[in-house]
Amino acid sequence: MVPEEVPGLLERLAQVPDPHDPRGVRHALVVVLALTACAVLAGATSLLAIGEWIADTPDQVLEQVGAGIDPVMPRRSLPAETTVRRLLARLDADALDQAVGCRLADRRTPPCADRLRGLAVDGKSLRGAARAKGRKIHLLAALDHATQLVLSQLDVGEKTGETTCFQPLLNAIVDLAGTVVTSDALHTQREHATYLLARGAHYIVIVKGNQKHLRSQLKSLPWKEVPLQGRTRNTGHGRREIRRIKVATVNNLLFPGARQAIQIKRRRTHRKTGKTTIKTVYAVTNLTSEQATAAQLAVLARDHWKIEALHHVRDTTFAEDASQLRTGNAPRAMATWRNLAIGALKLAGVANIAAGLRRNARNPSRPLQLLGLT
Repeated sequence: MVPEEVPGLLERLAQVPDPHDPRGVRHALVVVLALTACAVLAGATSLLAIGEWIADTPDQVLEQVGAGIDPVMPRRSLPAETTVRRLLARLDADALDQAVGCRLADRRTPPCADRLRGLAVDGKSLRGAARAKGRKIHLLAALDHATQLVLSQLDVGEKTGETTCFQPLLNAIVDLAGTVVTSDALHTQREHATYLLARGAHYIVIVKGNQKHLRSQLKSLPWKEVPLQGRTRNTGHGRREIRRIKVATVNNLLFPGARQAIQIKRRRTHRKTGKTTIKTVYAVTNLTSEQATAAQLAVLARDHWKIEALHHVRDTTFAEDASQLRTGNAPRAMATWRNLAIGALKLAGVANIAAGLRRNARNPSRPLQLLGLT
């Protein structure tokens, strides 16, 4: 599609089913959702803060999101905090995630010519949203490496695990061909690999104890005879890290489509204590040596942890784990709005998310500009 044909945020949100009783509807669902998205992008971390932001919204902002004029009072109608709370609790959370994921996918930029497109899959629990009987909301998400946009998100559910939601999560992404999906050892499953191969995608998976025979195969390879193919240094989080990578072409591994074995050695030195630890990690990929060099594989493996950076921002900047919101689908909906807010700031080139939120809070028109509503 050309840019003029890409659906806007309001068009995407209009695809979410309306849980309203059709009798006596005062606020269109798309208006309430758009105002909620703007409030979160202005730094609101709770439904109370969202209600306060909406109450202070100027008339020109209400006009931009399509809020109608109240037939009784000569002004535009504002949804109250209780209205937002009831709607988010009853909302179809899967449809909302699909709408927001499609919105972000529409605006992601293509990767550089020398870089493969990566997609990280990982889960996160909403700790503060635990139910009375101990039920926690656990969300599985897929994040684009290059743009750090969440393209799909799914509630794992109380009686299932992450592995059963892997394929439904990626089914929501229309085009996976040529994409390299990275995941932790939990998703090193033969069924997942077969699924990705059928969709024309690639994988890099970490091999640990849940695949004992495959791990034994990898450890028994003659790594001493394989030359070192990459070495990087990083400093951060109070430690210095050196990562060394070796890659070997193989054809008989006990994993569907596996073509290369990867050995990554991480040497970490804590700057305060001076303690040094060395850890060896094994992985496999269906990418051939012609499709991906050792340097490209090292970047893809490293970039997987950008999804952990997203979780960190949601916890520290948006206080997600501290939120006690537990009603219906509201906790998951708030996680979706946080993904949208972070994605909108990333697309605008904002490096410091907290500073970006503070800047938006000073002008109610700025969230609309970032969301393309002006």
